[in-house]
Amino acid sequence: MALDALLQGLSLSGVLTAVAISSLFLVFVRRRYGSSISDVPGPFIGSFSVLWLLWSILRGQLGQATIEAHRKYGKLVRIAYNEVSISDPDGIEQVLKSKMDKGDWYKITSLPDSRFINQMSETNARRHIEKQKNIASGYTLSNIIKSEPYIDNLLSLFRSRLDELAAAKQPVKFEQWFNYLAFDIVGEVTFSRQFGFLVQGRDIGNAIANQGFLTLYLSVVGYFQWVHNLLLANPLIEYFNLQPAMHVFDTCVAAIDARSKNDKVRKDMIEQWMGTRKKHPESMDQKEIFAAAVATIGAGADTISAVLQALFYYLLRSPKTFDLLREEIDNAQLSSIPSYEETQKLELLQACIKETYRFHTPVSLNLSRISPPGGVIVCGRHFEPGVLLSINPWAIHRLTSIFGADADSFNPLRWLGSSDSIRQMDRNMVAFGAGYNQCPGRNLAHLEVSKAAALMVRDYDIKQVNPGQEWKFMSHFAAIPHDWPCWVTPRKRS
Repeated sequence: MALDALLQGLSLSGVLTAVAISSLFLVFVRRRYGSSISDVPGPFIGSFSVLWLLWSILRGQLGQATIEAHRKYGKLVRIAYNEVSISDPDGIEQVLKSKMDKGDWYKITSLPDSRFINQMSETNARRHIEKQKNIASGYTLSNIIKSEPYIDNLLSLFRSRLDELAAAKQPVKFEQWFNYLAFDIVGEVTFSRQFGFLVQGRDIGNAIANQGFLTLYLSVVGYFQWVHNLLLANPLIEYFNLQPAMHVFDTCVAAIDARSKNDKVRKDMIEQWMGTRKKHPESMDQKEIFAAAVATIGAGADTISAVLQALFYYLLRSPKTFDLLREEIDNAQLSSIPSYEETQKLELLQACIKETYRFHTPVSLNLSRISPPGGVIVCGRHFEPGVLLSINPWAIHRLTSIFGADADSFNPLRWLGSSDSIRQMDRNMVAFGAGYNQCPGRNLAHLEVSKAAALMVRDYDIKQVNPGQEWKFMSHFAAIPHDWPCWVTPRKRS
């Protein structure tokens, strides 16, 4: 009897195994050969799974891998069983600038959980545009400029910290200090309250370390929303304050609570949003304010650090351009803390910044949209409803047909002058996205980068501790560099 039971058990186990293998085989066949995009070329593993994407993300090579895939397979590449990456100018117009809904991946950017849907995590195009109208006043350049004196105070403090490091003969790790500066600026502009990174000179609450974990987590788990609901989106995680972003959320809650008890405040972002809610309580929920604040802080530090690091990393490798830029800035006789208005008149500086946006775009994740009911024609091809169509900024920005034969080189001079080719390049820049999902914080980002870059080029000589040493960076959601310490030496200041 015992032997019969054992044999029956083995037989049942064998049947279940066979059923599982058969099911997987059927899924493979259906996805690989039965899909409406089966004819689109791409990596074999991407034709039946999301493994090519996940492997590229986990290696920290998503941007570079997408460039290589397009150069191998063409302008349309099947990178997952239901996703086609498009590297063509028509894709920008027909996908990113369309009113198609965003891909489900974006939902994971609701922080700390799905109750707080922000502008980025809202996938419905119509609702996204409504949220955009609610928070637009906080992001306008005219509103950001009102905070410039407070940003100047932080840049002055940043300069003092660099002077102290130079006097102590300590190398500067820009991945830390640019993050400290960016976190404090975004805090000051959002709710008139800096975090204190520059004052303390350290990673408060492991915010920067947590951001590194979060970007990798979001990049991967965004393809498996059910996993996220069990992990960081689980209400118990928030209850026990285990969410890596909870310190940012708690700071926002405290700032907004303090704001409600004080009517003498600046017209910062929070104040603008609260004013909008008072005027239109029926169309703007209180949670939208929390969500917008958390999203602004979460996205406003790493990306700025990446751009500033890339700018100086590539300028150090382009000494002639660096010398020309310094000459331009020295001759401009800028204010002690360069004003935003002054920096916009510096043509070479703006060309260097724009080339950095192109060559080391801080966001390297695919920007996806869902083909609508009835399907859509993109680049002359019809795509069935439900197919994910995505644009990778890194792949677009390396198109030689748009940016020239030297698109794989850092060359700010390509942006100087006025010509049809420059206008064409401008039309195809997607460093801040495009269409209705364009980054709302682009004005603040450009102001920070312009002012900080002008100040540092004018006030410091910068050399790598190990001259010529290549940096490291992981290209997940954002391409954040690290590991290239530098000596900074103050120059004579007027």
